[in-house]
Amino acid sequence: MGFFAILKNMLPSDAIQKHFRLIESQKKALKKLGLETLHDLLFHLPLKYENINDIKNISDLKKDDVAILYGKITGLKTRKAFRSNRPIAEGTIEDATGKIKIIWFNQPYIAKMVTNDSAVKLTGKITGSDKNLYVANPEIEKTEVLPTETPDSLFTTTPHLDSFYPTYQNSRGITSKWFYHKIQKILSSDILDELADPIPVEILKRYNLPSLKTALVWIHTPQKERDSISARKRFAFEEVFFIQVAKQKERHAHDEEPSFTIPVEKKNVTTFVKRFPFVLTTSQDNAIKEILDDFKTPTAMSRLLEGDVGSGKTAVAATTAYAVTATPPKNQNFGNLQTAYMAPTEILAKQHFESFIEYFAPRNDTVSAPVFIGLITSSGCKKFPSKVDPTKATDISRTQLLKWVQNGEIPILIGTHSLIQKTVQFKNLAYVIIDEQHRFGTMQRQKLVRKDAVTPHLLSMTATPIPRTLALTIYGDLDLTLLDEMPTGRKPIITEMVTNDAREQTYEKAREQLRLGRQVYVICPRIDEPDETKATALRVKSVKEEAKHLQQNIFKEYAVDILHSKMRPNEKEETMEQFSQNKIQILVATSVIEVGVNIPNATTIIIEGADRFGLAQLHQLRGRVLRSSHQAYCFVFTDSKSKNTSDRLRALKTAKNGFELAEHDLKLRGAGELGGRRQWGMSDIAMEAMKNIKMVEAARTEAKKIIEKDPLLKKHNVIQKHIDEKYSDLHFE
Repeated sequence: MGFFAILKNMLPSDAIQKHFRLIESQKKALKKLGLETLHDLLFHLPLKYENINDIKNISDLKKDDVAILYGKITGLKTRKAFRSNRPIAEGTIEDATGKIKIIWFNQPYIAKMVTNDSAVKLTGKITGSDKNLYVANPEIEKTEVLPTETPDSLFTTTPHLDSFYPTYQNSRGITSKWFYHKIQKILSSDILDELADPIPVEILKRYNLPSLKTALVWIHTPQKERDSISARKRFAFEEVFFIQVAKQKERHAHDEEPSFTIPVEKKNVTTFVKRFPFVLTTSQDNAIKEILDDFKTPTAMSRLLEGDVGSGKTAVAATTAYAVTATPPKNQNFGNLQTAYMAPTEILAKQHFESFIEYFAPRNDTVSAPVFIGLITSSGCKKFPSKVDPTKATDISRTQLLKWVQNGEIPILIGTHSLIQKTVQFKNLAYVIIDEQHRFGTMQRQKLVRKDAVTPHLLSMTATPIPRTLALTIYGDLDLTLLDEMPTGRKPIITEMVTNDAREQTYEKAREQLRLGRQVYVICPRIDEPDETKATALRVKSVKEEAKHLQQNIFKEYAVDILHSKMRPNEKEETMEQFSQNKIQILVATSVIEVGVNIPNATTIIIEGADRFGLAQLHQLRGRVLRSSHQAYCFVFTDSKSKNTSDRLRALKTAKNGFELAEHDLKLRGAGELGGRRQWGMSDIAMEAMKNIKMVEAARTEAKKIIEKDPLLKKHNVIQKHIDEKYSDLHFE
């Protein structure tokens, strides 16, 4: 039976290797890309399109051309520029018509990324003099095209193309051209007729979207640019639409479940708020009101509290937890409803525990008797207050803590993932707070919120800047509350982009803060130095070597220590304890300190290799020194000279808050890079939709309409099947 006959009688879920002869390297490449079936291959969409008119013979090049060149690369080497001493990589590219020099400024590692005599594709601008042309800082990638081929002969197998040639994500062993020809073979069969379109026809017509069959043809073989744009729009809408349907279905099911109705005494809450050593902002007051209003309804709250680092989310959490704790279970006039507070790291869980001790400690006010607070992590358990000293916490056994939680004697339990273990059982769990909740998968959250027969209220919190479109999509089952103000007295951080020639001045500015008794963070992208074969290519500072250098050569008179993810929990805890007591003045760390670390005396942060961090991550790191009324400083180092990096870091300096910065990040870097595509579990094409608020709102509207009329999707079997296959367990981590 021929290939097309096989295709005609099969499902697109059949394995790729059944129908294409694959060598071992191709099998490994497909596995690495997560492509197993013909369906996967068909939906392996192009990253971009090359305009064939931009592909040039070397002999035809002119100054200021922006050209795509195919050829063989030779003469690779590195050197220093004559006057500026800048590092340079250079070589030559040759095709059947001639050769031209290539120069990469400030990128010496390029010479180690490819080998001489490799077939490559270059994309770059032609510069220099008419008699001495060269390609400046081109993008480079390996290809299967031989240098004996000319642009005229490259695409003779694709006569239907006008001028757009799709480029696919590839991996070692499989090229973009391989994908193109195999997908063309599938499209030439009748397989598209077997695919059911999961989007209802009326929705396609309403938004002028192509059918599934048309969209697949247009995206893989566009005749005009608008074909690919229309197809990408359809696939972007589709993914956002189905995420919204899944989320709205989840929310509807959640709203149908019984929950705790919690009446709140406003007078008691007002008294509790007076315990804070600061005045709440208007946005904090509004957030507390929204949450307390949700408590009064029989439907379980599902709310996302989003606010910049230092905007006061913990105070909102403590106040609303107090309101729950002050309420006895139904049909009782004694005891407390319970709150579970989950944090992503032990450091953060311990800090929340200490903050709650400060807020809930007995005072001479009208707030009721001491509230017992528990802490549970993988390294141990604590309880507040201690019998020996009612102002402090004490270590207790896990068995004893779990017993008190189960019988309701501990109304507030703070912890890490340990909270969702089967051994942790609550008596009256009415309220769940999850900090930096995007770090927990949906199923993890459900394990916590569904421990009792009655569904508790849920408050998710994050300081990660999220654009509105992304929040509406990935948190479609949650109501959104923003903390868009900073506490009174906080000074705007001074952020400076620093080049290596100003390093000494930066160290002196940090020393000025150290002389005032303040502390400093230094952030590095790596823990250890790379081996010699990678050192030149990576050119980034490591925590261990930088700490050694700073201690021995720069800040000899101050204590320098390290913190990173490979340290044991007790080592991290001990280091943070010494840093909090100012026994360590300079902490050299990876991004492990990104979330929740609260050292008010730390006022300076130096970030090395800033181009290696996402913009949202840089904002989080910078927030570590926004914990007091002292003037804070952030010094950002980068070796990159690209305009994209400059624009991003300029946005870090000029954006007024995290929300504005998130929108900058979306615009400048593309949604696929926003905080890392893996973090949100969405494809690049769907993340691109995040730039279009109208599309996201339209998808959300259509999803709501469907769930309102058919909450179990009994009349929409194709939609239900699609959700089961792709979004049955949404993990946005």
